[in-house]
Amino acid sequence: MNIGEVAEKVGLPAKTIRYYEDIGLVTPQRDTNGYRSFRDTDMHKLAFMGRSRALGFTIEDCRNLLALWDDQDRASADVRAIASEHLARIEQKIADLEDIRDTLSHLVRECAGDQRPNCPILQKLEEH
Repeated sequence: MNIGEVAEKVGLPAKTIRYYEDIGLVTPQRDTNGYRSFRDTDMHKLAFMGRSRALGFTIEDCRNLLALWDDQDRASADVRAIASEHLARIEQKIADLEDIRDTLSHLVRECAGDQRPNCPILQKLEEH
C-alpha cells in the first residue's frame, strides 16, 4: 500500500506517518521508484500508534509498547508498568487542572465585573 492508502485505513495523516518513519517507529519498504510501500505489519503498527497516542501515551511510551507488542515473550507486568505510569501522570494533570479551576472559579466569584478598576483576578496575577 502507498502512504495515502495506509493513511486512510488507519486514520492518521500522511504527515504523521512520515514522522513516525523519521523517528524509526515504522520502516516501510521502498519500491524501485523510491515510493514507500507499506506492508500489513506497518499498517498494524500505525493503527496501534494511533490508538496509543489517542490515549495520550508519549512517543517514547509508544515505542516501548510497540517493542513489547512485538515481543511474544513479554511480561504483561512490563506493559502494565508503562500504563500505570501514564495513568499516574494523567491523574496528576487532572489534580493540577482541578486546582486551577478552583482558583479561577474563586477569582471570578470575587471579581465584581463592573466599571470599577479593582480586580482580584489582576491582583492575583501580579503576585509573585
